[in-house]
Amino acid sequence: MLKLDRRDYNLALLPLRQVKINTLFAKAVLEGQTTGNVFVDNVQNPSTFYVAHEYGMSLLYGNSENEAFNRDLTDYMTNGTGRRPSAEWLQADPAGGWEPLLESVVKEHNALLDDADPGPEAVDQRRMYAHTRVNFTFDAEVYREARKKWFRQDADIVRMNGEGFSSQSGLVIPRYFWRDAEHFLNSGAGYTLRWEGEDASSAFSAYRTAEQLEIGIESAAAHRGKGFAFSVCCALIDYCLEQGLEPVWGCRMENSGSYRLAQKLGFKPLRTIPYYRLP
Repeated sequence: MLKLDRRDYNLALLPLRQVKINTLFAKAVLEGQTTGNVFVDNVQNPSTFYVAHEYGMSLLYGNSENEAFNRDLTDYMTNGTGRRPSAEWLQADPAGGWEPLLESVVKEHNALLDDADPGPEAVDQRRMYAHTRVNFTFDAEVYREARKKWFRQDADIVRMNGEGFSSQSGLVIPRYFWRDAEHFLNSGAGYTLRWEGEDASSAFSAYRTAEQLEIGIESAAAHRGKGFAFSVCCALIDYCLEQGLEPVWGCRMENSGSYRLAQKLGFKPLRTIPYYRLP
């Protein structure tokens, strides 16, 4: 796995267009919306690609039969040499034939660990875990009907500004997905629902292209279960529809809250793919 220079990221863009799953986070790295790393098998004429977003998501695509690359990939996944500074969530092009290799690496890595009982995933950070990533398609009519029923008219929803970009806390927040506040305000969009003087829930563009906008959502723990996430997402979806953008949603199936919220908003599950948490 050789690190590709940022000046040559265009070499990875054309093959990315052949991947028929949601790849907006990888495109954001390759087009410079945010930072990350790109690894390839050959820096002059690459055929295998590993795009790692700084937030911790990674995408594998291209030629799956390059033995030298696959050996380096195995080491990268297991972090045998400490090359990877933090955990990652890996997905691969389902048409690329990667699944047998990835399943084998996961199985062999976990088998080498001493404990017979792996324990809860949140506790045992050494192991690899297989989850399911869901891609959705958006049904505007279903959304409009749902909005009539569940949108909270009593909520105060405001457009996100530079101060909101910088001050927001949580796991899914704009500054993890954009270079800086100026870049976000010029190219992205976000809304915050305020309740009793507090920021209760925010929805923002995690990634954006000329045709699509992928939604990121974060709610304060004290304000969950009150319909705030639904309502603030409505504000961003309305923005998408006004701008001629397709709203995009992706999440782990195991994230039941996000999975249910997506369907309530008119997103319908389209396909599922394996999603590996690397230690």
